[in-house]
Amino acid sequence: MHTLVMTGATRGIGRVAAREILRTAPDTRLLLLARGHAGAQVCAELAGAGFAASAVPADLSSLSSTRAAAQQIHDLLDRGEVPPLAGFVGNAGMQYTDDLTATDDGLEATFAVNVVANHLLLGLLSDRFVVPSRIVITVSDTHFGDFRHNLGMVPGPVWHHPDALARPGAFADPASVAAGRTAYSTSKLAMIHLVHEYARRLPAGVEILSYNPGFVPGTGLTRNAGALARFAVRRIAPLLTLTPLATGPRTAGARLAAVVTGDLEAATGSYIDRDRVADSAPASYDPGRESELWDHLQCLVAAHPS
Repeated sequence: MHTLVMTGATRGIGRVAAREILRTAPDTRLLLLARGHAGAQVCAELAGAGFAASAVPADLSSLSSTRAAAQQIHDLLDRGEVPPLAGFVGNAGMQYTDDLTATDDGLEATFAVNVVANHLLLGLLSDRFVVPSRIVITVSDTHFGDFRHNLGMVPGPVWHHPDALARPGAFADPASVAAGRTAYSTSKLAMIHLVHEYARRLPAGVEILSYNPGFVPGTGLTRNAGALARFAVRRIAPLLTLTPLATGPRTAGARLAAVVTGDLEAATGSYIDRDRVADSAPASYDPGRESELWDHLQCLVAAHPS
């Protein structure tokens, strides 16, 4: 038996992946991090199907809440209430309609959830991973920044110093939807950078991978968008799953599960594009930028203790 910690499993591809992971790897005990009652509801459904799953309350936009969740995981492991930790899935993601939304910690909300929360959780749990372990972070092909990968719907990333990216207003016309989407694509580029840096720093036998599900309509990612955009994503975009341009949640979730369980083999640091190992964008390979991002995140989380 082993424990897997997962974020972003209450809806969309994460919910599909959680059930598929437990179905194909029944020796897994799932700890699901989520806000409010959503995590408990999903875990109750999974437990009703005979799977081992329990919820850990966590608001990933809050550094103190994220720290508290990590401490609860430590306590469960220390008391032997869950088996050893052998995996982490950072599937939670957020996209806002501007670049001005701030968390209570004063961080830009997209960057806080998509980047800082993953780094904080991995840092706090890093000494508990057994060998072998596998860490998977969900990213996005919007980090390429070209029409082929984003269908013109999301502007490409615009890199700034990490201190600027972590604060509201990093991009032009920060009150615009374009700025909010730029914050999203840039945060996904940042996570690919961070996966590369973690691959260099984690001990042998603890693998980390980035997984791109492609364009997946109906995941709830655009729940903060305007009514027209939500309607288009909910009612029109799903038709694209009948073409190679988009993937349905069930397929994307099953692919994520295959990466997590090791059914899809890949070397640590790899980028998984849907169902194969591929190269991420050329701009995502920058050891200097990756080291700078790591150092800044370390300073940022240290400056916000519990």
